[in-house]
Parts: sequence; structure tokens; C-alpha cells
Amino acid sequence: MATRASFENTNEIGVFASLTNSYCLTGINRSENFYSVFESQLSQHIPVIHATVAGCRFVGRTTVGNRRGLLVPSTATDVELAHLRNSLPDSVVVQRIEERLSALGNVVACNDHVALVHPDVDRETEDVIGDVLGVEVFRQIVGGQALVGSYCKFTNMGGMVHPRTTVEDIEELSSLLQVPLVAGTVNRGSDVLGGGLIVNDWSAFVGLDTTSTEISVIENIFRLSGGQGNQMGQQSNIVTNMRSSLIDQLS
Repeated sequence: MATRASFENTNEIGVFASLTNSYCLTGINRSENFYSVFESQLSQHIPVIHATVAGCRFVGRTTVGNRRGLLVPSTATDVELAHLRNSLPDSVVVQRIEERLSALGNVVACNDHVALVHPDVDRETEDVIGDVLGVEVFRQIVGGQALVGSYCKFTNMGGMVHPRTTVEDIEELSSLLQVPLVAGTVNRGSDVLGGGLIVNDWSAFVGLDTTSTEISVIENIFRLSGGQGNQMGQQSNIVTNMRSSLIDQLS
């Protein structure tokens, strides 16, 4: 199931939190409400960790990781790095990375097998991503957007891409990632999927403004809604309805 959440009156929860199959990071906020949403859903399965990066709460946009590793920008302090290493499972490698495109969550999208990266990241960064996260790395744009971490989101089960991504590009990306993909939105029509959605193989969290139709698409494409018998038929109907409403909004 997908759970709605907000961070101090903003629906861009992906800016302030990061979720993988082995841990969840949340930015520190003035109340415990945001953290408690994740703790109640996840704490029995994976650690939920308060964190900052370079003194900032934007842990979802400044870091990128999967079940094997976590990459943080060079601006992360030694104290923050030590906190992450002490809090995360021993199997997770934490590494600081020298990259001028330092908002790693915006320029990298990954699951446990494949990473898509901004076409302009350094070659050394590409190598580190492959080594630390244990993934194949591909330079890619999604829906005409170079910020792949902002405009697509995928797990080992499925994925969602920018609503203006063509059918041909979706098929090509789906073949590359080896998971089913669909074009969609969050937060009532927002195309910044990385900002409004965080997801792993069994749970998802979305901004408060996300509509029930958008949640239905998310639960189906990421295979979060239990039985999968008639899933594809439901998904097809939901996607058709969502695209119709999107076209109405954009026209």
C-alpha cells in the first residue's frame, strides 16, 4: 500500500527522505510526525534513520543508494558519515563521492541491479556508482529530462517515468531496466516523481496531494497491492483513465 505523508507542509517528501530495501533515511524536522510515518510502516523490517547531509535536511535529493550501498556528496561531514555508518546495516557500504553534480538523488536513479545517470556525470562517478551499488550504469535521459533521479522512479518490481515520455522510449527503458514501466504523476499532476514519491519493493510513500487514481497506478506498477492475478488489466484501465485526465489538464 502507498501511504500519504508531508514534511512541514510540503508534499515533496522525496526531497527529505530516501528509501531502499535495506534502510530508510529521513531528514530532521521540527516534529516527529514525518519520521513516525516511516517508523510505523517500516521499523519491523528495516532501520529508519534520522540524518543530515552537509547540515541540510535534503537527504532524499543529496544521496542515492540501494540495498548494497549509499553514496553521499563530498560536502557530507565526517560526523554525518560516521553516524550513517553506525546506523546502517553492516552490509551497506557508505561512500563519499566527488561529483560536481552534487545533488545525487536528482542525477541518479537506481534499483538493486541497474542505475540510470545524468549524461554529464564524471566517468569516475559512474565507476563508483557501479562498484559501490553493484549495478550496471547507463547514461540516460527520461522524457527529454537529464535529471533522471527527479523524473523517474523504479524498483526491482516496476517503475514510473515522466508523463511526456513516448511509448517507444518507455519500451526501450523497460527493456533496459528489465521491469515494467508506466508514465505517470504524483501530487495531483506533478511530473517530479523523485520529489513526490519514495518506494521500495514492498512499500511506497507519496505526497499528501497525490490522488487516489495516482496511488492506484503506483500500487499496481510497483506491485504493492497484493494479488497480481488481474493486475495488468486493472493497470491498463487505470493508466488509460489517468492519461485522459492528464491530457485534459495539459490541453
